Amino acid sequence: MIVGIATLEYLEEGDIIYIDTNGSIHTLFRKNSHHNALFITDRCNSNCLMCSQPPKNVDDLTHFFNINTSLIPLIPKDTIELGITGGEPTLLGQRFITLLDQIKDELPNTDIHILTNGRSFAWKHIPQALSSINNERIVYGIPIYSDYYKQHDYIVQAKDAFNQTVLGLHNMAKFNHRLELRIVLHKESFKRLPQLAKYIYMNFPFVEHIAFMGLEYTGYTIANKDLLWMEPTEYSDELEDAVLYLNAMGMNVSIYNLQLCLLKPSLWQFAQRSISDWKQNYLKECESCTKTERCGGVFATSKKHSQLIQAIK
Repeated sequence: MIVGIATLEYLEEGDIIYIDTNGSIHTLFRKNSHHNALFITDRCNSNCLMCSQPPKNVDDLTHFFNINTSLIPLIPKDTIELGITGGEPTLLGQRFITLLDQIKDELPNTDIHILTNGRSFAWKHIPQALSSINNERIVYGIPIYSDYYKQHDYIVQAKDAFNQTVLGLHNMAKFNHRLELRIVLHKESFKRLPQLAKYIYMNFPFVEHIAFMGLEYTGYTIANKDLLWMEPTEYSDELEDAVLYLNAMGMNVSIYNLQLCLLKPSLWQFAQRSISDWKQNYLKECESCTKTERCGGVFATSKKHSQLIQAIK
């Protein structure tokens, strides 16, 4: 029995859903969206101060593995991109490789973007095992929040996380995996952005993309607001230094989740429309803006937005 469904109008022909035994309907894949992702687990081996989806200590790996292995063959073969996220996807262990093998067989022309903290890659046998998949369309997006190990470990709330991440990145590079770095911007990460940029250039010349990301005000961020929240204009100098330096050094750099009106014009060329379509929104102030089509808007999931957002005339 299905209960409490207010509407099904959001579903379209070709969408894929999962009907739970409790009567709820979960949309697993939307045919007309470019922001689909496989959810692997609610578990994580980090506990980041600003996590938008706080981890849960639950035994859900088999549950989601079974869902995903059933879902993958149903996904259209012409799907452009598919994400993989959690929690921490690598906690799936050997079944993570099984899943990626299945994706390569079923979706050989689809770009795969995996969000992972990268700590598991410190153990060399894991990058080596992943290389057996031999899928050049896979990119691993890994966060690094400081060039100073204590600061990174504090932000992710995990001892030795920095050393594991750095070692993991180099292990992955040895096996020619495609890598992206992600830096979330807040009070605890902004001060050393220029130093972090130089550290990235000196130590990770092999990464193909670096993304500086605005904060999503949800999840743990709400509880840690005093530690984290600041107006983006307050870190504009540090962000400009870091982005322009990496760009000058020939590295591919972007800015995600920040509105153009909060960025210096020198950074507009790096701003991307990065917020997933299902949680993208625009405020009333944006209605008269001349740059709306270029701007990625705000998180509909955020419980708070910058007070300085205003229309660009």
